[in-house]
Amino acid sequence: MSSLATSNTTLPNAWLAEAATRISAGDALLATLELDLDNALRFSRGLVLLSEHSLQAREANGEWQRWNLRAGLALQHHDHAGIATLELMDNSTGTTTRLAAWRYTLEQNVAALRLIEKFDKQLEAVISGRPPETEEVVACPTCKALLEPGQEECPICTRELQTPPSTWTLFRLWRFAHPYRWKLLTGFLLTLASTGATLVPPYLTMPLMDNVLIPFQNGKPMNWSLAGMYLSGLLGAAAVAWVLGWIRTYILALVSERIGRDLRTTTYKHLMGLSLEYFGGKRTGDLIARIGNETDRINIFLSLDLLNFATDVLMIGMTAVILFSIDPWLAIATLLPLPIIGWMIHFVREKLRTGFERIDRVWAEVTNVLADTIPGIRVVKAFAQEKREADRFLEANQRNLAMNDKLNKTWSIFTPTVTLLTEIGLLVVWVFGIWQIAHGASTVGVLTAFLAYIGRFYTRLDSMSRIVSATQRAASSTKRIFDILDHVSSVPEPVNPRPLPQVTGQISMRDVGFRYGNRSVIRNLNLDIQPGEMIGLVGHSGSGKSTLVNLICRFYDVTQGSVRIDGIDIRSVAVADYRSNVGLVLQEPFLFFGTIAENIAYGKPDATREEIVAAARAAHAHEFILRLPQGYDSLVGERGQGLSGGERQRISIARALLINPRILILDEATSAVDTETEKEIQKALDNLVLGRTTIAIAHRLSTLRKADRLVVMDRGEIVEIGNHDDLMAREGHYFRLYQAQQRTHAELAEGGEA
Repeated sequence: MSSLATSNTTLPNAWLAEAATRISAGDALLATLELDLDNALRFSRGLVLLSEHSLQAREANGEWQRWNLRAGLALQHHDHAGIATLELMDNSTGTTTRLAAWRYTLEQNVAALRLIEKFDKQLEAVISGRPPETEEVVACPTCKALLEPGQEECPICTRELQTPPSTWTLFRLWRFAHPYRWKLLTGFLLTLASTGATLVPPYLTMPLMDNVLIPFQNGKPMNWSLAGMYLSGLLGAAAVAWVLGWIRTYILALVSERIGRDLRTTTYKHLMGLSLEYFGGKRTGDLIARIGNETDRINIFLSLDLLNFATDVLMIGMTAVILFSIDPWLAIATLLPLPIIGWMIHFVREKLRTGFERIDRVWAEVTNVLADTIPGIRVVKAFAQEKREADRFLEANQRNLAMNDKLNKTWSIFTPTVTLLTEIGLLVVWVFGIWQIAHGASTVGVLTAFLAYIGRFYTRLDSMSRIVSATQRAASSTKRIFDILDHVSSVPEPVNPRPLPQVTGQISMRDVGFRYGNRSVIRNLNLDIQPGEMIGLVGHSGSGKSTLVNLICRFYDVTQGSVRIDGIDIRSVAVADYRSNVGLVLQEPFLFFGTIAENIAYGKPDATREEIVAAARAAHAHEFILRLPQGYDSLVGERGQGLSGGERQRISIARALLINPRILILDEATSAVDTETEKEIQKALDNLVLGRTTIAIAHRLSTLRKADRLVVMDRGEIVEIGNHDDLMAREGHYFRLYQAQQRTHAELAEGGEA
C-alpha cells in the first residue's frame, strides 16, 4: 500500500500521480498546500508537500525541490492585502537565510496554517528523536459524528434546525394582546350580538310563510299588520347587525394594528439588542422578511381571519341550537356532512403545517437575493453580472413557485370537496324536508327557515374550512418571529449595572480567552493599556487582532478572564453606558441615507450645528463638505455612495470626534485609500487620537510609527510588545513581518517598473 493511501491528508486529485513519485516507501504524507500564485503574483498551480522526513515543493513549470527536515529550519507565514507568503528559513549557520518562498491567496490560508503546525511538530520529533504526538480521531460530543482532522465545529450540530410550526405557537401572541384584553372582550361581545342579530331574519321567515303568505295563497285575506310587523323585524335585525358589525370590525381592526405595531417594535428592539454573533449567521433579507412580511401576515390573521373564524364558530353553534329547537330530526340530517368535513380539515392541516414553513424559507431566499444585489449594484454592474444575478433571482423565484404549486395541489382538492359536501348537505335537507311535509310532520315555513339557516350554516362552514390555510400561515410567521425573540444575546445586560464614573481610558485584560463555538481564538492574553496611550496591534490575518478589538468594544464577551475599564469589569456596566465612551473608525465606513450633518451627528443626535462643523473641521472634512451642492444638508445616498472613500472615511472620523470618546478603536482606517487621501486622513486621525486611549490595527506597519507600543499577536496570543526600534532589534516576529512586508513592496515596485 502506498504512503499516500495511508495518510490522513487529502491530496488534490490533479497532483496524486506526481506526488506519489515524490514520497518514498516508509515515508508518510503529513500535510499539503496547493499554491495558486507564483512569485510574480500571477495565477498558477503549485504544491508543497510535508512528509515525515522532508519538505518538498514545485511551482508551475518548475522543478521539484526537496529539503530534509533538520535543526535550523523554520517556516514563517505572513500576509498582506489578501496575498500570503510562506517562507522556509535556515538559521543553522548563525545567520538567517531564506531558502524558498511561496505565494498564495488567503483562500489557501487554512491549509497553510495546518502545514506550519504539522511542520513544527514533525521537526521537533526529528530533532528530539521522539515520535510526534498522534492526532486523535475526534467525535462530536452531541451527535457522535466523526470530525475531520483540524475540524473543530460539527456541521451537523451547528446547522440551524428547522422544526415545523405548531398551531399552539399562536397562543404565544397573547403577551402582545394582553394590554388590549378589554377591547378584545368588547369586540367578542359585539361579535356575539351581531351574529345573533343576523340569525333573526331566517327565524322570522318561518311565521311569515306559515301565518301570512300560505294562508293568503289558500284564499284567506292578507293580514297586512302581521306582515308589516314581520317585515319591520327583518329590517330592524339587519340594521342592528350592520351597526354592531361596523363597531366590532372597527374596534378589532384598531386592536390588531396595535398588536402588529407592538410585535414589530418588540422584535426590532430585541434584534438590536442581540450580539454580532447572531447577525454573523443570518441573512439580511431573511431578517427583513421576518420583521416586515411575517408581522403583516400575523396582523391580517388577527384583524380579518381570526375575526371571521370567531364569527363562523358562533354562527355555526347558534345556528345548530336554533335548528334543533325547530326540528331535531331535520337538524340531524343537516349536520351529517360535518364529521367528514372535520376529518378533512385535520388531514389538510397536517399537510399545510410543514408546507407554509418551507414556503417562508424559500421566500426568504428570494428576499436575500434582493438584499444582496441592490446594495451591491455597483459591483454587479462593474463585473457585468446582471444576467447572472437575474438568473439567480429566477432560480430562487422558481423554487418559490414550485413549493407553492406543491401546496396548492392539496388545497385545490380540499376546497371543492368541502363545497361538494355542503351541496350534498343542502340536497339532504330538501329531500328530508319534502318527505316530512308530505307526511304532515313539518310545514313549508319550517323548511324555508331551515333552508335559510342551512345556507348560512354551510357558507360559514366553508369559510371556516379556509381558516386552516390562514392559521397555518400565521403559525409559521409566529414561529419565525419568536425564533428571534427567543434568542438570548451572548452579551447580556447586567442585572444590577454598576454606575460608570468619568472614564480615564485605562484598559486591563487579565487571562482573557475567547472561543467561536468550539474554536479557540484568544488564549491566556494579558495586556495593560494606560490612559492616553496609543497601542498598535500587529499580526497576520487570523492572529486575533480584530477579535481582541471586538472584546474591548464588548461586541462579544470573553469566555474566560476579564476586560476591565478603569478597574471595572465591563460586563458589570450597562452596555450603552460603556460604549458611549468608545469611538470606532472602520476600514469601510458605513454612512446612512441622509444628510452629511445627520451622519456626523449619528452618535449624538442632539448635537448643534456648531458642534457638527467643529468635528468636521477637526476631521479635515469641512472644505469638501462646503463644495457639495447643499453643504452639510447634502444627501449622501445609501451607504454614502455619493462620496469617495476618503470623504466617507473623514465623515466617519468626524462622527467619532463628535462623541468625544475616551477610548478610540482604529480598524485599518487608511488601508483602502490612495497616498494623498491617506495624508489627509492621517491629519484627521492625529486630531482624533490626541489625549485618547487608542488601539489601532494596520496592515501597513509604517502607519503605526507614532504608536507608543506595538503589540504583536500570533494565533490568538501576544508574542511581543515594544516600540518599533526595540522590536526590530529583537529580530523576532515583528522583525520578520516588517522585513517580509518591505520585500513585498519592493517586489511589487519592481514588477510595476518592469
